[in-house]
Amino acid sequence: MALQTSPESPAPVRQIANLIGQWIGRLGAVWVEGQVAQLTRRPGTSTVFLTLRDPVADISVQVTCPRRVFDIVDPPVVEGARVLVHARPAYYAPRGTLSLAASDIRPVGLGDLLARIERRKRLLAAEGLFARERKRPLPFLPTRIGLVCGRNSAAEHDVLENTRRRWAAVKFRVENVAVQGPQSAGQVMEALRRLDADATVDVIVVARGGGSVEDLLPFSDEGLIRAVAECRTPVVSAIGHEQDSPLLDLVADVRASTPTDAARRIVPDVGEETARVDALRGRARQLFGAWLDRELTGLHTLRARSALGDPDRDLGRRAEQIVALRARADRCVGQLLDRADDNLHHQLARVRALSPKATLDRGYAVVQKADGHAVRDPAEVSGGELLAARVAAGQFSVRVEDAGDASDTTSGSSAGADTAAKSESARATGTRR
Repeated sequence: MALQTSPESPAPVRQIANLIGQWIGRLGAVWVEGQVAQLTRRPGTSTVFLTLRDPVADISVQVTCPRRVFDIVDPPVVEGARVLVHARPAYYAPRGTLSLAASDIRPVGLGDLLARIERRKRLLAAEGLFARERKRPLPFLPTRIGLVCGRNSAAEHDVLENTRRRWAAVKFRVENVAVQGPQSAGQVMEALRRLDADATVDVIVVARGGGSVEDLLPFSDEGLIRAVAECRTPVVSAIGHEQDSPLLDLVADVRASTPTDAARRIVPDVGEETARVDALRGRARQLFGAWLDRELTGLHTLRARSALGDPDRDLGRRAEQIVALRARADRCVGQLLDRADDNLHHQLARVRALSPKATLDRGYAVVQKADGHAVRDPAEVSGGELLAARVAAGQFSVRVEDAGDASDTTSGSSAGADTAAKSESARATGTRR
């Protein structure tokens, strides 16, 4: 039951401390796995003090172990080692501290470590953290490189020296961290976050020299793996030697076998690039020369052709053809005009031959009545009737003195008309028109 307290009846500290100790004591003995973050062996004491840290979370607990139990552990426990501790939780009331009283300590063997790393590898791979699609390409020539390494380490020297030897103008931002021990993974994660937040850093290199599986264990830490996966800047893993393969190699965008290999991968070699540029320039010059030679050969071939060698010849031939065509056109048009003129004269002669005026020109006359009707029969007129006679030169009036016999249609009418015309003309009664 919960302790009943109030402002009027508070519980004393000793009672609360004793209750906390009783509640913690109910947990009983437990097996705990962790990493030894700190180890203290005080001379003249029978107790060894350890700080046991969780490798994933930033949580630790104090462990007390009798010296006789600690000394029989084989191999000996050192800082950074993974251990299994059989302990009972204990609450020290006078100081209000919690600790684990160990009764047995067992080091986690290499086989157990590798098995745990393999299980972690499968779980992270199932999440897609090692997928090839997540890999980002490195910039061709980074302006600034972030380097995470141990202080004054051989890995730092190899990366800086070999990189500047390949490209002297490259710049670095170096973050020195612990690359071994229980604090290593946390420090590397903090350095990664700082470099990833720096917009001037184009690529990040995590470098460390070789070592045992236990030494390289921080670079298989789950928290570090997830931190690398969240980086926006490409990350190069240069941990250990060729045979070493921490999980950082799988999640990084590029895996370098050694720190020296990382230098070769992150920047180009200025000598190689200069030689490549020279080779490309030579190839371009050769290709351009070959193209220019082909074009000049084609130009000479064109100039050697007769059409380009004597261009006036074709123009002269075309001019002669134009003159011939113009002469032919003139002849054709002349012939057409001549035929049209002959046809016009022929038609004009026919029209003139059929014209009444031509008949009048031959001495004939047309006699018309007052209404304009031509007289064709002597029977159509009567004596004393005034008629109009039309001749080639004009028109005058005639009067009929005596109507002729209608039966004498051939000579009578002509004679009568002629006689009448002469009589009328003699008497000057007609009018010329």
